Amino acid sequence: MAYIITDACISCGACESECPVSCISQGDSIYVIDADACIECGACANVCPVDAPKQA
Repeated sequence: MAYIITDACISCGACESECPVSCISQGDSIYVIDADACIECGACANVCPVDAPKQA
């Protein structure tokens, strides 16, 4: 299942640059993942300092 970014996100941007398919972008208050483009690699979860990305 694709990853989602939870409300724990602190909008640091660490995940966006790590995504190999560029499916993470800045949302209104937190970063968001395009579930259709997500390849479930976990790169975002590996660099997040607050463990905001989770598998949906």
